[in-house]
Amino acid sequence: MLNIALPKGRLGERVYSMFEKAGFACPSIRENNRRLIFENEECGVRYFWVKPSDVAIYVERGAADIGVAGKDILLEYRPDVYELLDLNTGKCRMAVAAKKDFRDDPARRLRVATKFGHIAEGYYASLGREIDIIHLNGSIEIAPILGLSDVIVDIVETGTTLKENDLAVMEEIVPISARLIANKANFKFKCEPIERLLASLREQVEETK
Repeated sequence: MLNIALPKGRLGERVYSMFEKAGFACPSIRENNRRLIFENEECGVRYFWVKPSDVAIYVERGAADIGVAGKDILLEYRPDVYELLDLNTGKCRMAVAAKKDFRDDPARRLRVATKFGHIAEGYYASLGREIDIIHLNGSIEIAPILGLSDVIVDIVETGTTLKENDLAVMEEIVPISARLIANKANFKFKCEPIERLLASLREQVEETK
């Protein structure tokens, strides 16, 4: 049985359609219910829905053989997994944003509000810029408005939320998209079905480019 961790929400539904097209269907997953685990013994596959930020943990710990996680999660938490494929979906970007009239003063430490501390630290270290990280988990856009931070580092999809709060993207750090990841040990034991799935997904990705 191939155990697959999918992120809850629209991204997971889009990705499941790709898996289904690849021959790893599990019809019960499309039923309107609150179940979290779905199996299809004929196809030898078991899916389960988990919080997007937890997918990499399930895969790294071996509860899932493979899963789909955003590149932001992989960069921030650096799980010990194989990154097999960029699925070319769930596209957004990690960016620095601030009030539109913000001007950086290199003479003082930059206050950065974010839930992506490692990404922010790595980015500013590459610029030789000293920063203070302010760890927040939600409503990060409020931080510069209330003077808690100078800038924020966060995922930007459409930019609508930033505009509505009079913020603007100052710098783009890295593009983000969904990635197929695998547990390193389980990949060796279940190589055949994973490679078969990977080949089909790679073809589907090429078709969308």
